[in-house]
Amino acid sequence: MADAGDPLCRPATEQELASPLEVVDKAGWLGGPIEGKHVLCLAAGGGRQSSLYAAAGATVTVVDISGSMLELDRQVAADRKLPIRVLQTSMEDLSGLDDQQFDIVIQPVSTCYVPSVLPVFAEVARVTRPGGLYISQHKQPLNLQANYHRQQHGYSVQHAYYRDQPVPPPSEPNRASKRLREDGAIEFLHRWEELIGGMCRSGFVIEDMIEPLHAKPDAEVNSFADRATFIPPYVRLKARRKGDAATSKRLILA
Repeated sequence: MADAGDPLCRPATEQELASPLEVVDKAGWLGGPIEGKHVLCLAAGGGRQSSLYAAAGATVTVVDISGSMLELDRQVAADRKLPIRVLQTSMEDLSGLDDQQFDIVIQPVSTCYVPSVLPVFAEVARVTRPGGLYISQHKQPLNLQANYHRQQHGYSVQHAYYRDQPVPPPSEPNRASKRLREDGAIEFLHRWEELIGGMCRSGFVIEDMIEPLHAKPDAEVNSFADRATFIPPYVRLKARRKGDAATSKRLILA
């Protein structure tokens, strides 16, 4: 994707970098300016997320498992002289980062690539300061259960909700499936009790939730927007790290 110049692997535009908070915080969840904040962009290589938060005045660390994606972050940091540090590792292993290091953790859609979200949430809780924010976006379970081809009354459920194995790729790819799932991707369904309950049990309080709107009632059948009219593809969660410093230390040790 990085080599092909996929839209997800392109740095922010000049116009976006001129008003970065307007781009990354349309919901107002960050609570205002973030100058001087320490921000972790988790599983977010590609040069876009890191450049926007750094342009807004934050000191940014971007983690990704792909060296090619992180090379784009290195390039944009060098070209624009932005305070961006890169770390190549899995979202499940943040051992290269200190406890309570970040004020804000940002994670775009990526948890679908790991078998369990619980190790991810535990690591995020460890590196987030008490009172810090964890803003993450995930694929809704039904998004991974449903077919990509519209039938008479909509899109049918194709895969079981309770499963430990990866969700099979679409047997007949179309416009919707190509927008929702990269070729060759291995994806796992995470139940609501794992997403919401797992985050809460890891030491976070859910403060808000948004289902980003991609539906278009007049969209072409079998397109991404048509499927989104029946099945909201994503959910965005705003969570806050519980506790003061002493409480947080006890949670980490536990």
